[in-house]
Amino acid sequence: MEGFIAETQYDPSIRRRSKSLINRKIIFRVLGILLWVETTMFLLCAAVSWIYKETETFTFLQCAAINTLVGGLLVLLSRGAERKMSKRDGYCIASLSWVLFSVFGMLPFYLSGSVDSIANAFFETMSGFTTTGATIMDNIESQSHGILFWRSLTNLIGGLGIVSFALVILPIFNEGNVQLFSAEATGVTQNRLHPKISIMVKQLWGVYLALTALCAILYYVGGMNGFDAICHSFAAIATGGYSTKQASIAYWNSPFIEYVTAFFMFAGSLNFGLIYLTAKGKVSKMLHDEETHWFLWSVLLITAACTIGLIIYNGYGVEEAFRKALFQVMTVHSSCGLSTDDYTNWPLFTWVLLIFAMLAGGCTGSTAGGIKAMRLQMMAKGIRNCFRRMLHPNAVLPVRINQQSISSNTVLTVAFFLILYISIILIGWLALMMLGINFVDSFSTVVSSIGNVGLAFGNYSPAYSWNALPDAAKWILSFLMLVGRLEMYCVLLLFYSSFWKNR
Repeated sequence: MEGFIAETQYDPSIRRRSKSLINRKIIFRVLGILLWVETTMFLLCAAVSWIYKETETFTFLQCAAINTLVGGLLVLLSRGAERKMSKRDGYCIASLSWVLFSVFGMLPFYLSGSVDSIANAFFETMSGFTTTGATIMDNIESQSHGILFWRSLTNLIGGLGIVSFALVILPIFNEGNVQLFSAEATGVTQNRLHPKISIMVKQLWGVYLALTALCAILYYVGGMNGFDAICHSFAAIATGGYSTKQASIAYWNSPFIEYVTAFFMFAGSLNFGLIYLTAKGKVSKMLHDEETHWFLWSVLLITAACTIGLIIYNGYGVEEAFRKALFQVMTVHSSCGLSTDDYTNWPLFTWVLLIFAMLAGGCTGSTAGGIKAMRLQMMAKGIRNCFRRMLHPNAVLPVRINQQSISSNTVLTVAFFLILYISIILIGWLALMMLGINFVDSFSTVVSSIGNVGLAFGNYSPAYSWNALPDAAKWILSFLMLVGRLEMYCVLLLFYSSFWKNR
C-alpha cells in the first residue's frame, strides 16, 4: 500500500484512475492504432494478390475494413486518455497487442478458406507473429501468393516485435515508449544505442531491414524467383521459418541457398545492437562479447558432433554432412524452423544435442527464441562460483559478463526464470499427454513452441505439419508460443491478481 501511495503522490494521473492502476483508455488507444497498422499490412497483401490477379484481393480488403472499424471503435473509447503510460499499461499493451494481432490476423486464412477452422487459423497466425514457424498447412504450394505473403509478413513483423514496429512508424507514444519497448524486448539486458528509445528502435530496424534486403538479393542470385526470395528473407532474418514450399529450403536442393540461409539465421541470432555497432566500425564490441563467443562455440561444437555422426552412421559425404548438420543445428539453435533434412533419421545422440540447441536459443536482443545464451552463461558462472566458494568460503566471487559484475538480484532472477521455464515445459508436456499425444511428440512440440522453434520430433518432425494435433493442443501450444516470445513474465503477470489491485 505504501508503494501505491508514493506512486500516486508523484503521479496525479494515477490518482484520477479511481481504484485502478491500469489506464484503460491509453490501452484502448494504442491497441486501436495498432489495429490500423495491421490494416496497412492487409492492404499490402491485397496489392500482392491484385498483382497476381487472385480472388484473395477482396478477402484482404474485407479484413482491412474490419480492422479499421474495430480500431476506430477502440480509439473512440479512448477519448480523453492521458498520454502518460505506466509499466503496468506497457505490460498489458505488449501482451494484448500480440493476441489482438493474431485474432484479427487469422481472418485472411479463415475467410479465404485457406484453413478449415478457427483453431487452425489462430495457430497459424500466432506461430507466424511469434516467429515459431510451425504450420498446420499440408498444401502450402497450392496457397495464393497473397496468403503466402501474409504468412511471411507475420514473420517479418514478429521478428523484432509488433510494438517496436509501431514505435518506428508511429512515434506517438511519447513517454510511454520506454514502457512499451521494455515490456516487449527480450533478454536479460538491452544495450542502449541511443538515449531515446524511438531512435534506438529505428537503428535496430535499420539493421534488420538491411540484412533482410541483402538476404533477398542473395536468394535471387542463388536461383529463387523474386517472390520466393522476398518471403524467405523475411523468414531467415526473423528466424521465423515460414516457407512458400512444403519441402522448405530443401525444395531448391542448392548448397548455395543452404549456406546463405545458415549465415542469415546465425546473423538473426546475434544481438542486433552489436551488429549495429559493428556496422558503425566498432568491431571490437562484437569480437569481445562473451555471449557471442558462447553462442558461436555452441553452434560449432554441436555442428561438429552432428557432422561426425552423419559421416559414420548415415554414410554422408564430408561436405554434405557438414552442410546438413550446420543448417539443421542453426535452424533449431536460432529457433528459425526452415529445414533441408529430416533429423529424426539421424543418430539418436544428435537428438539430445538438437534438443539442447532448441532450449538454449540465440543471444539476447536477437530475433531468436529459447532461454538465451546470456542466461545460460550466467548460470554456468554461478555454478562455478559455488564450487569456488566451497574451497574459499570468505572469497567475494561476483558473476562477471564482459568484465562487468552482474548484481545478485539479476542472477537470482535468471535462476527463477530457468525454473519457471522448465516448469511450464513440464506442465505443457503433461497437458498434451492428457490429450492422448505420445511421450516424444508432446515433449518436443512443447519445447519447440515455448522456444519459438517450429520443428519437433516424432510425428511433427520437418517431414510433417502440425495439423494432426487436436484443437485443444493447438490452443495450448499457441499460448506457449506467446509466453515464449514475450519471455513469460510479461504474459503471466496478467494472471497475477495483485497486478490488477491497488498494492
